[in-house]
Amino acid sequence: MADIGTYLKKHTEALVKDVGIEAACQITGKSKATLGRYYSDNAEHADRFMPVDAVAKLEAAASFPHVTSGLADLKNITLSYCEASPASAARSGGVNADVIALSQRFATLMSEYQEAMADGIITINEAKRLLRETVMLQQVLLDMKLHLEEESG
Repeated sequence: MADIGTYLKKHTEALVKDVGIEAACQITGKSKATLGRYYSDNAEHADRFMPVDAVAKLEAAASFPHVTSGLADLKNITLSYCEASPASAARSGGVNADVIALSQRFATLMSEYQEAMADGIITINEAKRLLRETVMLQQVLLDMKLHLEEESG
């Protein structure tokens, strides 16, 4: 449980920092100190976690569902993060457009990886960039899958 708790606390911290501490306080109605306890690694706060309704409110305002993604990872579940975006609209051209987008995303991911590994260490910010690119790559693959299903059915 300690490893899972630490893992979830890291995702909770990323969520709060994504939204911003002041905005997170307004959205959840919690104080800075209370929010800080939810992701604190101090032993006295080891059993304190953010309530699920607060997580839902913050994830609605965040750029990424950090805690939901962490929970999914713990159960080996792959999430489909489906947000209507200009990149997704640009891929409406079918399988051929998907293949092009796939190669572009993969090239971007490899570029980010090469840059991250230049010093032999992947920092937290580099890992976040890699994660974002991986999620975008996953979205392209999902679009491709849907287009292939449309063409075969």
